[in-house]
Amino acid sequence: MKRKTSRSESGKTPGVNLYLVGFMATGKSTVGRALASRIGYRFCDSDAEIERRTGLSIPQIFEMEGEETFRRYEREFIEDGHPDSNCIVACGGGLVAQPGMTELLKKKGVVICLFATPETILKRTSGNRNRPLLNVDDPEKQIRDLMEKREPFYRRAGTMILTDNRSLSELVEHVQRVYLREAKSFLKDGET
Repeated sequence: MKRKTSRSESGKTPGVNLYLVGFMATGKSTVGRALASRIGYRFCDSDAEIERRTGLSIPQIFEMEGEETFRRYEREFIEDGHPDSNCIVACGGGLVAQPGMTELLKKKGVVICLFATPETILKRTSGNRNRPLLNVDDPEKQIRDLMEKREPFYRRAGTMILTDNRSLSELVEHVQRVYLREAKSFLKDGET
């Protein structure tokens, strides 16, 4: 099967999958979708794929089956639920906090972590009831608590890119530059 490629500022795309990780509302889906369109890759959102496969919304999964089952669905999706190349995957916010997930992602492709301040995340998520972990009395405190717990995982996952106060085009350019640089290293490491 011939690999789908497109021209970029540094030549052809390398075909290595890109995994965008980070807290909810940091722009993983928006940036991932725009970059995939730009370089001719397939875009997958892990949460959307899980919803499609189960026929349930994320809040319904949490309510009816529990967070542990949802986390199992995430792992199954990363293990074999998407293409092995030419794909950009927006991962759920808690995915890399699961044991072994960061290592699994790094074996499968390039990992970039998008992050934003708690204030930005609160602004972006206010009024959104599709975020079961934020359906609490004090969403700002919940955001800060979850971010504090997950920050070490995000820092170990991959290059971190701040999304606060940046345009989509600027973010897509930045993520593409980092991806192309790290994809070369990923391919080189795979040859040794």
